Amino acid sequence: MDAPDDPAAVLADLGERIAACTRCPRLVSWRREVAGHPPPRFAGERYWARPVPGFGDPAARVYVLGLATAAHGGNRTGRAFTGNPTGDWVVRALHRAGLADRPTSEHADDGLRLDGAWTGSAVRCAPPGNRPTPLERDTCLGFLSEEVRALTRLRVLLVLGGFAWDAATRWAGVRPRPRFGHGVEHRLDAGPTLLGCYHPSRQNTNTGVLTEAMLDAVVARAVELARP
Repeated sequence: MDAPDDPAAVLADLGERIAACTRCPRLVSWRREVAGHPPPRFAGERYWARPVPGFGDPAARVYVLGLATAAHGGNRTGRAFTGNPTGDWVVRALHRAGLADRPTSEHADDGLRLDGAWTGSAVRCAPPGNRPTPLERDTCLGFLSEEVRALTRLRVLLVLGGFAWDAATRWAGVRPRPRFGHGVEHRLDAGPTLLGCYHPSRQNTNTGVLTEAMLDAVVARAVELARP
């Protein structure tokens, strides 16, 4: 039997509680609405349609924190950064850095394994228009806090985009809050280093605001900062 303080057991229990959360009525309604009216490419698939727990290695030194669950990504597949273009970018970068055993993240049973990395979102449900409210952001911060406590080897929180950066700095209680930017670093007095990265949204990747080389460089810096 796992010890009570075993990270894997703690994270598994937390994952069950995250998946059962119904604290944000707007998000509960939207995630179910999306599942009931999928686009043609996903017609007939059974959607997860619940909050999405974090995923990865309980011994992770790097945590990749996104904005929110994607309506037809994690909300469909039930796993963070899985089944959508943003997830593709993130997992390919993790694979190139040696943190994932393969460059694809298609569905929850595809066998993907992360080594030294954990993934999750500031808001665990899919929000309308990919825009959570400040209250929805703050409601989810407790889950992030519990994950960070359970990830006892964590050294770096790699934060994707300004919204997730705002969530991370609010969670950490940083005053004044450091300004978000690509490659910005902020070492917490007691906790991981926050490392900013432009969000790998289609808008950013299709326009060259974020390139794979830029993403690889930030992931490489996270790996460097995470070394014992």
